[in-house]
Amino acid sequence: MLSLLEQNRPLRWLGKQLFNREDPAAFFDPLLTSIDPMLVRQYVPAKVTGILDETADTKTFVLKPSARWAGYEAGQHVNICIEIDGVRLNRTFSLSSSPKQWQQNGTVTLTIKRLPGGQVTNWMHDHLQPGDTLALGEAFGDFLAPEVPEPLLFIAGGSGITPVLSLLDTLADDDYSAPVTLLYFVRTQADVIAAEKLHTLRQHWPAFTLTVVATDAGKTPEYLNDGHLDTVPGISARRCYLCGPKGLMDLANELLYHRAINADRIHSTFFSAPMAALPSDDLGGEVAFERSGVTVSAEGDAVLLEIAEAAKLSPKYGCRMGVCHQCSCKKTSGTVINRLTGKASGPGEENIQLCVSVPQGPVNIDL
Repeated sequence: MLSLLEQNRPLRWLGKQLFNREDPAAFFDPLLTSIDPMLVRQYVPAKVTGILDETADTKTFVLKPSARWAGYEAGQHVNICIEIDGVRLNRTFSLSSSPKQWQQNGTVTLTIKRLPGGQVTNWMHDHLQPGDTLALGEAFGDFLAPEVPEPLLFIAGGSGITPVLSLLDTLADDDYSAPVTLLYFVRTQADVIAAEKLHTLRQHWPAFTLTVVATDAGKTPEYLNDGHLDTVPGISARRCYLCGPKGLMDLANELLYHRAINADRIHSTFFSAPMAALPSDDLGGEVAFERSGVTVSAEGDAVLLEIAEAAKLSPKYGCRMGVCHQCSCKKTSGTVINRLTGKASGPGEENIQLCVSVPQGPVNIDL
């Protein structure tokens, strides 16, 4: 092979390009993309095969990942990467389909609500078309069904129904016989996502009970209260799953706590990360990104990921809310505060998540 490279200048140039790269896929992918975007190797491509309207502001995108995607469990999330105006953007969404659908026909679904001012969700609603491809990350998350059947209670609000749909579909496919109740809170009946699927489940799955609460239907808003929980038979024995806006989740946790349901029987997943109260007087400091040779001053009002991006660096990231750990990197010295928990790191070398870490004094990062 070496003698062939020595004799052939184009091959010799190509060999240097490949052998000098940590990831040859970075070299070939532009060519492969022009031939067939589903052939790229740097990420798992997924083709959009269909788009379904759920409500006035919610669509379901049907995706067919390439064969090397590893699959998922019901209730998990994925990161996607799309390019908008030449900039690659990552976002995290819950899978709304059951793993059985992927196993049978190779497709998965993301059910996505348009968000006011949302750069990615609005672009997907306005521009993504069947035949387009996007980058799909591997699935993650522990919002999973119990291994042993037991009574379940799901409390969902708005687009928080998406991972619940995946779980319900899977449980129904498995003929789950223990009681399953869904309390689903929406603004109006027109905002019910996957209404046909939910009502089909209610008709054909004897274990399933569905209650949809339209919060704005009356003269005064109707929020989750003890009256709703009183309708759930044997609620004290239920394993509970919560997904939706933070206000609903906080209220649900409080009501369940007063019913003596242990915290280890309550599972939550958020669409935005809840932040802990942080001390404001000792945050900030000089941040040195060692491998990049960049040092900046931080005021304590931004996480390390945002600080790095403001310094024109491009660290890897995914969900940007402390869930997926794709932004993890090594802190070689200094202290950071985790803005999810409010806890301080040690002063020495350790792995941290850039997206939820705020510097507390001088910090050195291996980036």
